[in-house]
Amino acid sequence: MTGGKVLVAQGGGPTAVINQSLVGVVLEARRQRGVELVYGARHGVRGILNEDFVDLTQETSHNLELVAGTPSSALGSTRDKPDVAYCQEIFKVLQAHGISHFFYIGGNDSSDTVRIVSEQARAAGYPLRCVHIPKTIDNDLVGNDHTPGFPSAARFVAQAFSGANLDNAALPGVYVGVVMGRHAGFLTAASALGKKFADDGPHLIYLPERTFELPKFLADVKAMYTRHGRCVIAVSEGIHDASGQPIAAQLAKDLEHDAHGNVQLSGSGALADLLCEEIKGQLGIKRVRGDTFGYLQRSFIGCVSDVDAREAREVGEKAVQFAFQGGAAGGRDGSVAIQRTGTYSVDYALLPLEAVAGKTRTMEDAFISPCGTDVTDAFRLYLRPLLGSGMPDAFRLRPNAVAKVLRP
Repeated sequence: MTGGKVLVAQGGGPTAVINQSLVGVVLEARRQRGVELVYGARHGVRGILNEDFVDLTQETSHNLELVAGTPSSALGSTRDKPDVAYCQEIFKVLQAHGISHFFYIGGNDSSDTVRIVSEQARAAGYPLRCVHIPKTIDNDLVGNDHTPGFPSAARFVAQAFSGANLDNAALPGVYVGVVMGRHAGFLTAASALGKKFADDGPHLIYLPERTFELPKFLADVKAMYTRHGRCVIAVSEGIHDASGQPIAAQLAKDLEHDAHGNVQLSGSGALADLLCEEIKGQLGIKRVRGDTFGYLQRSFIGCVSDVDAREAREVGEKAVQFAFQGGAAGGRDGSVAIQRTGTYSVDYALLPLEAVAGKTRTMEDAFISPCGTDVTDAFRLYLRPLLGSGMPDAFRLRPNAVAKVLRP
């Protein structure tokens, strides 16, 4: 196989650092001997089907670096979830354009797409190197210590809850913040890193790894409100009952469904509103407010972890290095994985595509407290180095009370 033409695409939800991975691929590929052209597919696999390519060989290194530091997907993305027939059409386009190396930056579905395309090429005897590059704020790719995009989103969530806690302390009441995560609670759990003092919120954290029971939830809220005179709550959008039904679907009469038939959880304020109504109606607490973080946490500019940015660049570079290992005719197909070493450092491995594709990682039990409404110190130690440097801190006045005169 000659170096030939390289194609890179971005899929799924954008992140604050996905362009670092894109630029890592482009710059590293342009350094490889025998590479003639580096193409980018606009809007992921949909762009491949439409042959909607841009020539990244012509892009300046300076502008690529500026794009790398910009959140969201510079090439555009897609929510298409290719099946075998769809991937067969992708493969036809790659063949027609003489693509020799295909890099796809994305999460679970993207890894599965790369797997199927790789199998199509192998069955046809076509020399195509296929490498999946990890990306997801949900942090739910198996074989990875963490995934690019998650640390920056976690940094945003931690800071947002720190601010919400300060607001709630000034004007006490109940605050509910709903965070992304259909099956994995890592991002919601990141809210715990916004705590400084023992009585800071979030006072309660609800994750999809544990069954959600509305009566127990209300009892938990009442207990915290009685203890602190207020309550800050972090809730994953994916919380569900014992049968696996999303709580949002259980409480709401009419909810949208996405292209795959799943209840639309992201981008909807339904769950926060419904939980707030339950608290008001069942507990009689008047000041109850709710927010849905939604898309804010994905590509929030100015809230990027430097650790995340560095590692996102490196997974792109390593993908190309793995693909060209031993020269243009060498290398292996696979999925790049981040693996933690030492106190905090990482190394990169290339995992078999079938080991990652279509699989979902959830939070380990060691990260969730026995009560199920908090995280453990093990999780705090796991997440803290990922948030990067310069995390803001909150302080409070000391309670040096003055003696009362009229009402002693």
